Amino acid sequence: MEVAPDKIAKLDLPQTDAIVVGSGPNGLAAAIHLAQAGWSVLVVEGSQTAGGGVRSAGITLPGFIHDVCSSVYPLGVGSPFFRPLPLEQHGLQWAFPSAALAHPLDDGSAVVLHSSLKETAATLGDDDRNYLRLLEPFVARWQDLLADILAPPRIPHHPFLFARFGKQAIRSATGLATARFNTERARAFFAGMAAHAILPLENLSTSGVGLMLAILGHAVGWPFARGGAQQFTNALISFFKSLGGQVITGSPVASLDQLPPARAVLLDVTPRQLLKIAGPQLPDSYRRKMERYRYGMGCFKLDWALHQPIPWRAQECRQAGTIHLGGSLAEISESERSSWKGKPTGRPYVLLSQPSLFDPARAPQGKHTAWAYCHVPNGYTGDMTAAIEGQIERFAPGFHDCIAARSVLSPVDLERQNPNIIGGDIGGGAADLSQLFFRPTVSLHKVPIKGVYLCSSSTPPGAGVHGMCGYFAAEMALAENKKAAAK
Repeated sequence: MEVAPDKIAKLDLPQTDAIVVGSGPNGLAAAIHLAQAGWSVLVVEGSQTAGGGVRSAGITLPGFIHDVCSSVYPLGVGSPFFRPLPLEQHGLQWAFPSAALAHPLDDGSAVVLHSSLKETAATLGDDDRNYLRLLEPFVARWQDLLADILAPPRIPHHPFLFARFGKQAIRSATGLATARFNTERARAFFAGMAAHAILPLENLSTSGVGLMLAILGHAVGWPFARGGAQQFTNALISFFKSLGGQVITGSPVASLDQLPPARAVLLDVTPRQLLKIAGPQLPDSYRRKMERYRYGMGCFKLDWALHQPIPWRAQECRQAGTIHLGGSLAEISESERSSWKGKPTGRPYVLLSQPSLFDPARAPQGKHTAWAYCHVPNGYTGDMTAAIEGQIERFAPGFHDCIAARSVLSPVDLERQNPNIIGGDIGGGAADLSQLFFRPTVSLHKVPIKGVYLCSSSTPPGAGVHGMCGYFAAEMALAENKKAAAK
């Protein structure tokens, strides 16, 4: 039941030019960009700890630091917005694994994503030249390409490069993998990267995610924030405060009516939350569009405190920060398709990370941390613990003996920790073609309330810790205020 505006208590907040609700990476990016433009900016966070999906905490045993949501940051280190910021001066240090990714196979070997294109191709056997032909043109111009990929719908700044990428990216992952690669080895490797799309691999555009992650692996790596994901957030906040910004935590916003007047209000929330915060003020047509917005698959996540490193059968896995577990293209495709249709398989595609191998500060001396998740139906209430650990044991016999403690986070738990993760959806909504470019509606970041904007991953360019959703929302706010002032 909606609460009447006159019954909602105003929050005791300072008067500023802009208010950003939510302190995830997009909210902080929006706040920083506005502050760089000379605006006074306040970030209001409902949780006691800032960061949204970029946080860490002790959730197993004393001395073990775990990233509660995102953890590996190829887009963070490569982002056109974050990359130029002086975050190192504000405490951020990156920990780069020896290799970005390993994909173990049942024969005891593994495909490895090295920074070197040629080293990576060498792990693909007979598909080495096919891999080089596919990736080399994009890796050589990765900054130009990423600037166009991580943008709202517009005429690209580098149209021929973007068109060449788009021709491959629009394809389904299964289609591109079978057309460009001859070996199961290479097809499985590509499928593991494409499955980060959190969609059935038969869907159009799933190749784009796999290509982008491979390009970034060669261009910038897949690093961790040294000391935990919270350090990334802390550095962003420290820089924001150096620009005069303010952050208030522990202040949930249930309604726009709780906020003081401001030139702009930017909401780092998804459509479902927007309906709660601004519902009575939204036009009926826009409200109906928000109600039709679709969320994607959820995640079921495990974190472990470990007595020792994971005993991978393939030695190459011990040099990689991220591991994809799923064997073949066919198995990974079946896992994603089944969860999309509402019933997870007993052999899920599993994304695993082992940060303490490259960042010893995350665990007591000689001990380690690791986490893994699989995709499940949105809001799934079952238990995937045995299935996930079974996949790890398949490629690392003896893994169970390494476990000192575990944390289990179901989709419901993830949403409870972070209200933006609706039903366990870490991407801010399904990113299939109907919601990939014009999300959540054709008005993109603009909400049909004067001075209100959306800046979450439910807006272009979508999921990932890159801050570009916040940047473009702030750009829109700045442009509209400039236009209004000129009248």
